[in-house]
Amino acid sequence: MEKSSLLIQFPEQKLTLLIQDSLKLVLMGKMNFEAKIELVQREDLSEAEQELLAASQEILKDAYAPYSKYKVGAAVQLKSGIILKSSNQENVSFPVGICAEQSLLAFAGANYPKDAPRMLAISAQREGDEVFAKVSPCGMCRQAILEFENRFEHPIQLLIQYPDGQVVRIDGIQNLLPLSLGDLSL
Repeated sequence: MEKSSLLIQFPEQKLTLLIQDSLKLVLMGKMNFEAKIELVQREDLSEAEQELLAASQEILKDAYAPYSKYKVGAAVQLKSGIILKSSNQENVSFPVGICAEQSLLAFAGANYPKDAPRMLAISAQREGDEVFAKVSPCGMCRQAILEFENRFEHPIQLLIQYPDGQVVRIDGIQNLLPLSLGDLSL
């Protein structure tokens, strides 16, 4: 099947004063603002990628989402090959709820502290719908994924299920979070 890629570039003139430190890094050549995001057909995924995506779709059925009716499932494959799954868990006090990606990575970090996450799949579905919903990690989840990439000094490949059956494949969270807070010494 046909693959398509999207290349995102952030021109310097579009950066605002809010990101002065990041702009300094760009001008010094220490930060790259190029992102490669692939849109692929599910059948073009490897067997391991398909298995992980299926795990994220299986677990989203167990999401606790009585308020938003928006169920999200996430599955991670660790370096050892172990696959872990989690789903979003809402709370009537909205900030208390937790996203699927955060609960999954917290569990992985606590129970497999030396086993690096290699691949993370995310799927979503609105209650009552038969098709998958569009989804992307929220800002807090992007930062949580970045922390694991920094911790293990390795990018985590992301697989995101789209409603039309296509899958977005992203090699590392930096492609979704180019001006990240990755080093407090900035």
